[in-house]
Amino acid sequence: MSVIVVSGTGTEIGKTVVTAALAAVATASGRSVAMLKPAQTGVGPDEPGDVADVLRLSGAVTGEELARFPEPLAPGTAARRAGLDPVRPEAVAAAARELAATHDLVLVEGAGGLLVRFDEEGGTLADAARLLGAPVLVVVPAGLGTLNTATLTAEALRARGIEQLGVVVGSWPEEPDLAARCNLADLPEAAGAPLLGAVPAGAGALAAEEFRSGASSWLAPALGGAWDAAAFAAAAGAGA
Repeated sequence: MSVIVVSGTGTEIGKTVVTAALAAVATASGRSVAMLKPAQTGVGPDEPGDVADVLRLSGAVTGEELARFPEPLAPGTAARRAGLDPVRPEAVAAAARELAATHDLVLVEGAGGLLVRFDEEGGTLADAARLLGAPVLVVVPAGLGTLNTATLTAEALRARGIEQLGVVVGSWPEEPDLAARCNLADLPEAAGAPLLGAVPAGAGALAAEEFRSGASSWLAPALGGAWDAAAFAAAAGAGA
């Protein structure tokens, strides 16, 4: 079973775009890809959500959303306020396993950070990853403050015996400041995991063909791409 759980250190940091890049690279290599969104919040019943964005950008053929809640809140809170049943880690794991039976790669994209609550019992995306025995790819912001949240997320994963696949910067600015440049060197140490890519800011607004052609250059070979951490850091002036 090939499943990658895509989480992050917070919300609005590029998880969906990173998921789309992973799907685009895998699809281009001839692999069948499914994207699973356990809980979509803050989107109306007829509006496109993260699944639609990933499929549009990547060309992946299968997308599944387990639940949708209208308010832009943590899934557990949003479910309670809407009077709807929450999504539980066991349901996430079961859905991922079912998709993995017919696809080469399943990408499970969380909501918010790793330990955001799915239900009243405190179930989280980390619990789903543990049930699946799947590694977690952590998406982080580029700038000041990211080292602390990357370290905390890594500690939470280690405490639960979950493999951290690596770290990807979800939105690399066109003109990075000093903190962002230094973070290219510091993030692997803070996270205890390799830096596996940097997606340029605004990539999610690209036309699908342009996104797909660029995705490989944003992700490291470990994720199927051609991105080189050392070359990228040198070009960005890391440490300068």
